[in-house]
Amino acid sequence: MQTKYSNTEFEAGCDEAGRGCLAGPVFAAAVIIPNGVYIAGLNDSKKLSVSKRKELRIEIEEKCIWAVAECSPIEIDELNILWASVAAMHKALHGLNHAITFVNVDGNKFKPFQNIPHATQVKGDARFENIAAASILAKTHRDDYMEKIHLSFPHYQWAQNMGYPTRNHRKAIQEFGICEYHRRSFRLLPSQMEINFSNFANIGLESKS
Repeated sequence: MQTKYSNTEFEAGCDEAGRGCLAGPVFAAAVIIPNGVYIAGLNDSKKLSVSKRKELRIEIEEKCIWAVAECSPIEIDELNILWASVAAMHKALHGLNHAITFVNVDGNKFKPFQNIPHATQVKGDARFENIAAASILAKTHRDDYMEKIHLSFPHYQWAQNMGYPTRNHRKAIQEFGICEYHRRSFRLLPSQMEINFSNFANIGLESKS
C-alpha cells in the first residue's frame, strides 16, 4: 500500500462512511499523514475488525493531521447521496485548518476543493494509506454517532446495523414508521411493503422525553 499518490508534502486522503444507509448522516474524514509517520495495519475499514479499527483510530488521531465532518439526512435528501458525500469531504478538508497540497479521494467522483489538485481512486482505501486512515476515522466516528442516537430509537437497532438496510431495520420501519434520522429520498422499503407513517409523530415525541 502506498502512503500517498502525489509527491507533495501535505496530501490529504479523503473517504466517507454511511453512503448506503437508510438512516443517519454520511460522515467523511480527511487525513494528512506527516512525512516519516508510519502506522502499521492500515487498510480499508470494511476489512478490519471493530477492535482493530478502534485501535488504529487512536494512533491516527495521535500521529496525523485529521478532521471529520458530516452531512445530515436533510442535506442528503436535498443534494443526493453522492454530492452530500462530496460536501462532507469538503467540510472535513476545511476542518483540517492546515495547508493542503493535494487531495487523494476514494471513489470516482469529486468536485475540486479550493482549486487544489486532486485525484480520484477506485478502491483507494485498499491502495493508499491516507485514504485508508480516512476510511477508519469516518467509519468509527459514524458508528459512535449511530450508537448514540440508538438510545433514543432502540427499535431500529442502529447500534447493530448502523442504519444499513438490514431485514430487522426494514421490519422496524414497516412497524413503527420513520423518524427524523431517516433519509426520505431513499427507498426505505421494498415496493411490496408499506411504511406506517401514522406512527411517525409518536416516535418523534417519545425520542424527546
